Formats: sequence, structure tokens, C-alpha cells
Amino acid sequence: MKAQTSSVIQADKGWRIWWQLARPHTLTAAFVPVFLGTALAAKDHAVHIPLFLAMMIASLLIQAATNMFNEYFDFARGLDHEESVGIGGAIVRNGVKPKTVLNLAFILFGIALLLGVYISLSTSLWIAVIGFVCMLVGYFYTGGPRPIAYSPFGEFMSGFFMGFVIIQIAYFIQMATISQQSVLISIPISVLIGSIMLSNNIRDLDDDKESGRRTIAILIGRNNAIKLLATMFAFSYVWIIFMTIFTEAPYWLFITFLSLPKAIEAVKGFMGKTEPLEMMPAMVATAKTNTFYGLLMSVGLIISFFI
Repeated sequence: MKAQTSSVIQADKGWRIWWQLARPHTLTAAFVPVFLGTALAAKDHAVHIPLFLAMMIASLLIQAATNMFNEYFDFARGLDHEESVGIGGAIVRNGVKPKTVLNLAFILFGIALLLGVYISLSTSLWIAVIGFVCMLVGYFYTGGPRPIAYSPFGEFMSGFFMGFVIIQIAYFIQMATISQQSVLISIPISVLIGSIMLSNNIRDLDDDKESGRRTIAILIGRNNAIKLLATMFAFSYVWIIFMTIFTEAPYWLFITFLSLPKAIEAVKGFMGKTEPLEMMPAMVATAKTNTFYGLLMSVGLIISFFI
């Protein structure tokens, strides 16, 4: 299988090296929460475009930097090699110096920090504190002596900070408060972002086990991890039903069910698979589920404002 993998994975060239290093399929986890939190705020308040753009860019930069830290530290620990699937590959396949990847990650963090200063000065200094904590989590996700990604808490931490926290910040900088609706809407998005990390850990289960990681996929086994992934998807759609019945959430949120086929595709794509390359389409489907779900939820909110 390694020979087959080597023949499939080719080194990128030019700008593609840096684009793949950012792991673009994961950037939706940063885009969707900001867009959704802002869309919810648009119901009662004119959107402050500069703050929205600053928040969006900062979130994307933090996610990209986190991916680069992941690339650097996994290489430094000897976990990445030329046949590794799902990595940017800048170091092991494209010959980029590890220090360059690390420095680039810190540069992106620095730009995000400057944007955070603008946001906090325009809204509340608490945003600076929360944003800094988010950056620390991004670094220690794979950095430090006890990386979060190597523990059973990776899905929870990524979902909480990239989902719940980012949605609340995006909503707060527009409204100067958070609401019951912003909290409730953030819950399924947090779960779906966690599902992206879970799908990654299902794919990498065998290699992670050999490297001594203790991810939730390793602890409960591949089949149970796939069942957990299906449960997380199911919860996200059932939550829509709950919100529309028991809260003031608009029935237009049912438009999110249009993303359900992608969730089903993701779960089916993992079943019976053991090789990382075979599971890549399922990982892509998981990321697309998060994207489509979040964007459709935003569309449902916006439509409800006018009807």
C-alpha cells in the first residue's frame, strides 16, 4: 500500500506548497463560525463590516497557523514522513525548512494578534484576553510537552474554541452582548467542528497508536469512533428540531437538512476502510458537512429576517 500511496501523493510546486501547508479543507472550521455569528447579529443590528472582516481574517490566520504548528511539531516528533496522508507536506515532500514553517506560523499569529488589538479596542478588552487564549490553544494543540491533539480532548477543545467561542465573539463584536440564540446555535456547529477532528483521528488511528497518542478514536476503537461520528452528525440535525420546537428559532433552519447527504456520505466512507488514503474522501465529506450545514443555517437565519 505504501508504494501505491507514494505514487498518488506528489510534491506540490510554487504557491501550492504554501496553500497545502495551510490545509485549506480545514479552514471552513474558521470561516463558518464567524459568518454564522455575524449573520445572527444582522437580525437586530447593522453589520460593522470592518469588524466582520477583521474577525474573519484573524480566525482564518489562526487556523492556518495552527495547521502549520501541527506540521512542524509532528515532523519534529518523527510522526510525518513522505507517505503521510492529510498533511501539507511542505517539510517532508517539498523540502521547506522546518524552521521556516514554524516562523511562518508565528507570523500569521502576529498578524492575527494585530487584528485582535483592533477588534478589542473597538469593542471590549475582554476580546483580547479570549482571543489570546484561543491562540494558546492553537499552539498547544500539537505543541508543548503534552499536546492536546494527542489526548482524548482534541475534539472537545477544537469544537469549543473554534465553534462556541468564535461564534460568541463574532456575535459580541456586532451586538456588544451574547444571547440565548447565539449560544444555542453554536452548539451543533461546535459538534460538527469536533467531528472534523474525529474524522482525522479515525483516518490516522493506526499511525497515532504507534506514536503513543491517546485520541478518543484509539481509546474506543475504529468502529465505535465511526458510530460516534454518526451520532455527532445525528445530534446536529436533531438539535435543529429541538430549537425550532422549544425556542424562537425560525423554521427556516430546517434548510440545514440539505447537508444531510454529505453527512451520510462521510459515515459510509469510513465503514470498512483501514487505509488512510481510502478514508480521505470521507474526511472531505465531513468537512463539507460542516461547511454546508453552517452556511445553510446562516441562509436560513437571513431568510427569516425578511419573511
